[in-house]
Amino acid sequence: MNSAIRKYWAQYKWSNVFAMIANMKRHPSRHTEPIRDKLVAITGATAGIGYRTARKYAAMGADIIMVNRNEEKSERVRREIAEEFGIPIEHIIADLTRLQDIQRVGQCILSLERPVDVLIHNAGVHLESREETPEGLEVNFAIHYLCPLIITKMLMPKYRRDRAGRIILVSSEAYRFAVWGLDLEDLQWTRRRYSGIKAYGAGKLAQILSMHILAGQLAPYDVTINAMHPGMVRTESGKDNGPLYRWFKRNVIDKYSGSPEASAEALYYLGTSPEVRHTSDSFFHLTTEEELTPPARDAEVAEALWRKTREILDEMGVAL
Repeated sequence: MNSAIRKYWAQYKWSNVFAMIANMKRHPSRHTEPIRDKLVAITGATAGIGYRTARKYAAMGADIIMVNRNEEKSERVRREIAEEFGIPIEHIIADLTRLQDIQRVGQCILSLERPVDVLIHNAGVHLESREETPEGLEVNFAIHYLCPLIITKMLMPKYRRDRAGRIILVSSEAYRFAVWGLDLEDLQWTRRRYSGIKAYGAGKLAQILSMHILAGQLAPYDVTINAMHPGMVRTESGKDNGPLYRWFKRNVIDKYSGSPEASAEALYYLGTSPEVRHTSDSFFHLTTEEELTPPARDAEVAEALWRKTREILDEMGVAL
């Protein structure tokens, strides 16, 4: 950790923080043109940001594929959107903390004959205490980092064939809580004392670092990948945490948070606007591009994380 402090301390800039604070007051840019005959895939679309985003794209004429965990909720949302907007909408039921389900989702999308014009990796969690997936992976690491990484990598042959597409990672300014970067020797939080917000931030930082690698791999196919902070919004995230967190969320976070509609507008803009058609490997606060913190720009660590991730997945029989 001391070496990380020495490495990043001089690179931090107060202007970066001030810009983030200023961006909290900005409204997202809007794109008002409809999109017909386009296909949009969204993970975690039964509530919150994902639900509002699915409705936004459907209202603008897009066909939708949702990837959701709860079949009953997913079917209810599917019927609602299909009946209200008269568009084709399908769903895939999967637990995106499980490697087998992640791979199944990737294979389902890969098998589609039509291009996926917009892929939105939205599914996420916030936990107070450390939890493991059935494969023994820390849940934040699995859903925020491994899930979008594996699915995107599985779709490379499709992007190579279709030569088009935009990928959006629903990230968070909470990546800044990993102030001194990732501990590559303890990505699963087995050695350190677990902190919910730090683990969440580390998962989002890992996601951003992988974006740099994926952007380079996708560039030859005219496919872009960007990360965005969806604003401070009221969602169901953390609803299963302990009573102290639920009280804090209800009385502080939700009280000062906005509606997910602003997030949906931003995700529509990033997925459809010609203004950002060729923008890739960038981080947006809603629709305002931001400079990343020093640990999130570290190309050397991004490569090291990629190698470490391949080792972890190889042990589990998953190719990256």
